[in-house]
Amino acid sequence: MKVLARAFRWRKLPEKRRYTTIDELARAEKINASYVSRVLRLPLLAPDIAEAILNGRQPERTTLPGLMKEFPAAWQDQRSDA
Repeated sequence: MKVLARAFRWRKLPEKRRYTTIDELARAEKINASYVSRVLRLPLLAPDIAEAILNGRQPERTTLPGLMKEFPAAWQDQRSDA
């Protein structure tokens, strides 16, 4: 849940012109740019999947390590994988 909230917060930062690159954001947060890149994909989750995670209702098989891997762009395909 914390990582998903962080992902949405980070996603808004470039829109506010605070950071222009992932490397800048990673330096500011004092974490690895690769991790930032993976986390920044999470706002692309289907809204119902994100909501389930935030409400603690996600299926047991939906784990952070699983979400940090590539997932389908199409929301319907995400639902079949979730």
